[in-house]
Amino acid sequence: MTETILDLMTDYGVSILFVVTFLSCLCVPIPSSLMMLAGGSFAATGDLDIITTAAAAYLGAVIGDNSGYILARTFGNRISGWLDANPKRSKLRDRAKSYLDRKGPISVFLSCWLVAPLGPYVNLVCGITRYNWLKFAVWGAMGEIFWVGIYVSLGYSFSDQITSLATMLGNVSGFIVALLVVVLLGRWLWQVSNPDPTLSHNDAS
Repeated sequence: MTETILDLMTDYGVSILFVVTFLSCLCVPIPSSLMMLAGGSFAATGDLDIITTAAAAYLGAVIGDNSGYILARTFGNRISGWLDANPKRSKLRDRAKSYLDRKGPISVFLSCWLVAPLGPYVNLVCGITRYNWLKFAVWGAMGEIFWVGIYVSLGYSFSDQITSLATMLGNVSGFIVALLVVVLLGRWLWQVSNPDPTLSHNDAS
């Protein structure tokens, strides 16, 4: 995999970096983080310009985020119809919308870099729930600064260790996502096992 990525960087330079980060933000399973590390590594050896490399990755990510949002929002009516057909799905959508109304900015921001594997799905959820586009675009753009900046700069600084670095960062990201899932699942189980006493009282009356 690493050799293939290095070959692609050699043949296509920053163009392939733009394409890869763009596609990764549209839920395409592609090693965008490793590509950015490789881009930083090539910049360290003088084969690429560091500013152009970071700019290509950043533009691809930002355009990809907004494309995912726009696609989900455009076809959101069809998806909403499917969600409304089932009370459980409809309730889940309403809860997602309520959560984004309260914590949307920080969720979009962190999904771009701290829990990057969830980022493309956050883009889709924001589009489906018709979350304010300007807020989405601004906070997403700020988050991508961290994502691109961290990976390109690490590739630049540790150009001879990108494989080990990619493995370590992948493990850290995976752990954070897994921890988040466990926390959310635990919260859901708590709510299920401890129903709202007000609702029980109203049912009884």
